Amino acid sequence: MSHFATRPDRSSLASIGWAVLAALVLVAPASAQQRDPAYAAARASGAVGEKVDGYLGFPTPPSTEVRRLADDINIKRRDVYAQRAEANGVTIEEYAFTAGCEAISRTAPGEKYQAPDGRAWLTRGAGAPQRDPRCP
Repeated sequence: MSHFATRPDRSSLASIGWAVLAALVLVAPASAQQRDPAYAAARASGAVGEKVDGYLGFPTPPSTEVRRLADDINIKRRDVYAQRAEANGVTIEEYAFTAGCEAISRTAPGEKYQAPDGRAWLTRGAGAPQRDPRCP
């Protein structure tokens, strides 16, 4: 039996889709990445940070090892974004942006993230990080 008495219209589906999307963003990649001690160390040291576009970036020039690690994670993220974007009827860029919003909101104090305008790197304090006003 359906949870809906009638079929929802497209705008309702879009709202539901964005809510589900926000809840599911990066679940698999994040859990896999947190098991990688090199990734955890790179985040903790500020060698990598979350970008507004949903990918990892470099607040300072990276070592070859850190670049390789981040590139590998970003490739995996893009694969997940592509699959989930298609399943949710949105573009990869839309999905990645929402993923970036969620990833930034999950940073821990002391971790780096990109400012909403994308021009500067910030360090997460005890409060909520600054996020793009378009974030869900």
